Order: sequence, then structure tokens, then C-alpha cells
Amino acid sequence: MSDPQILRTEVDGREATAEQLRFPAFTYGHFTAMQIRGRKVRGLALHLARLDAGNRELFGVGVDGDAVRAHIRHALGEDIADASVRVYLGQPQPDGVSVMVTVRGPIEVAAEPIGLMSVGYLRSEPHIKHLADHGQVYHRRRAELAGFDDALLTGPDGAIAECGIANIAFFDGTTVVWPDAPALQGITMQLVEPLLANGGMPTRRARIHMADLGSYRAAFVTNSRGIVPVARIDDHSLDVDANLMRTVAEVYGSVPWDTI
Repeated sequence: MSDPQILRTEVDGREATAEQLRFPAFTYGHFTAMQIRGRKVRGLALHLARLDAGNRELFGVGVDGDAVRAHIRHALGEDIADASVRVYLGQPQPDGVSVMVTVRGPIEVAAEPIGLMSVGYLRSEPHIKHLADHGQVYHRRRAELAGFDDALLTGPDGAIAECGIANIAFFDGTTVVWPDAPALQGITMQLVEPLLANGGMPTRRARIHMADLGSYRAAFVTNSRGIVPVARIDDHSLDVDANLMRTVAEVYGSVPWDTI
């Protein structure tokens, strides 16, 4: 699915100029992506914590969460309540780190199960949602051209890490298993993982190799757009477990929405 057209782009609370968009302030930096409905978002504290931690690691300075919220509200204006929003923090300028907010139309999760193409690639510094990861974009495009929906990133030993733009979890019939490998800790995953046990669905972390796929009956991916089942990985088919997906959807649906 292609992203909706950008409706608004602001830098430091003002409409972005052509000069700002040409300036390479955002070739080195990091970001968070969120779906906003009714000017609310799930996991706001996690988004702000992600930005703060990433900024401390990349630029050596924390982020004022209230200022970020103000930038988002300003970019939404009075006319947009539902949107796909990204907050980018870029190369520090003399007066501090630049904050860019992009606003697109809302994106709903795909209704159909997806297919993944495995690739031997891991993102650099995968714990940071950073910019300019050529390999990530390259392999996602390769997967799409081959008829898949996303790439499944694996290490040199075939250990599964994450998808190009999502986390992945596997189901063995009783337990949801998240790959224990270098990967971004996605916001939706962070929201869902600790709550699944409350829905009678225990979870654990484990090394999962491509050779282990036969041990799992189902899988699903999570990202800011939502949660969707996986129907195939390469030529390996997976069931869409209705009970599993209903439980995961109910758990995710119980997560409160936070006012921006």
C-alpha cells in the first residue's frame, strides 16, 4: 500500500520552506510514526520516550515531550483530526535539533493476510528508528517486485529479526513467540506484548531461525498501522488462526488512546 499524499509539512512549528526541505538536516536523524484518530494516538508516552532515547544517543541531548506534542498539534491545525503523522528529529542546528512533522491522510491496516520474502540483512543500529537505511528500502522494494508485501530480515545464521517496516511474532499453538534478535522495538509490539497474557495468550522471546518455520502454525506482524496475519514466508504457507487474531485484536483494541 502506498502512503497517502503529504497534506502538511512543518519544521519547528512553521510551514516548511523549499530551502529547508533541500537542506540536509534530515539525512542524519531519527523519527517515530503514528496513526492519529480524533487527535489521539495509542502509546504516546512510548513515542515520546523513543524520540528522547534516540536523540540522546544520536545528538547527546534529550527531547522536550511537551514541545513535540505542541508541534504535532500545530501541524494538525484545526482542520485535521485523523492522520498519519511522522515526527523527525534531524541534524542539530546552532539553536538546537530541528523538528519536522509530516501529516498525511490516515492509513488503515490491510485486510488481507500478507506474504514476506526472507532476505539476509539486518538494519544498522536496529534499536533506533533512524533515517537513510538504504538496505532496508532496497530489500523491501525487491520483495514487492517479487510479489510479496514486505521483506523479512534475517541474520547470517538465518535467525529472524524483524520485517522491513514491522515486527513479527509467531504462534506455536499455545504461545506467541517474538524473535530474540536485533530489531526495533516497535510501539505496537510494546503495547501488545505485555497485555497478551491477560487475554490467555502467554508470550516469550526466543531465537527463531528460518529452518524453524515448520514449528509454528501462524504468524502476524505489528506496526503503527495495526496488526495483520502472515499467510506465507517465501514458499512456506502459514495458517491464519482466527482465534489468535481475534485475541490479538481485542488486546490491541483495549489499549487507550492518548490525547496529543
